[in-house]
Amino acid sequence: MATKFSEFTTAEMRSAMIDSQLRTNDVIDPAVVGAMASVPREAHVPAALASVAYMDRAIALDHGRALNPPLVTGRMLVAAAVRPGMRVLLVGSATGYTAALLALLGAEVHAVEEQGELMASAQAAVANENIRWIEGPLAAGVPDAAPFERIIIEGAIEVLPDTLAAQLAEGGRLVAAQREGAVTRLVQGVKTGGVVPLRSFADMDVAPLPGFAAPAGFQF
Repeated sequence: MATKFSEFTTAEMRSAMIDSQLRTNDVIDPAVVGAMASVPREAHVPAALASVAYMDRAIALDHGRALNPPLVTGRMLVAAAVRPGMRVLLVGSATGYTAALLALLGAEVHAVEEQGELMASAQAAVANENIRWIEGPLAAGVPDAAPFERIIIEGAIEVLPDTLAAQLAEGGRLVAAQREGAVTRLVQGVKTGGVVPLRSFADMDVAPLPGFAAPAGFQF
């Protein structure tokens, strides 16, 4: 007999997510694991999809957006190496799941989102004074608050806009997912001499983020 969603506690589902998805795939940083064990992922998805909130898959949101699979989020946070007090720009915060995790990690979070309905959902799900919510174009970032020690882009991009690279502090780290044809890879880069070279560290299935397509004729 199938077991109903209501027969499991959310704590049990988070524990299963950590043991079966995260720890077995190099997400073992105690701070990241602790944050992901605490934030209710089901609060950041449509109510009808709460029963699949902890599955190893992306969750469809409104406006063609998606909440990344837990493993993608975990790997990105480990790569970002966020420490308490760091100023973090989160691009494409959607319903606020990663913003909530970053706040638990002790970051000063500047979460930018261009869809007002998604931001409203995030604000309803997360109450943390360490998060500043900004509604506006994703590729614009938050220049009035720059520079940032970390930039995390929540979704797959084809190119990194100069506007965002300029907002990363020298020596700061950027983590994103980058599409190259049919392949999507998690990438990271440390700003050195004003340049942010990106290198891949894992192949992952990440939903594309609107507004970051490569110009016609662009070649990697």
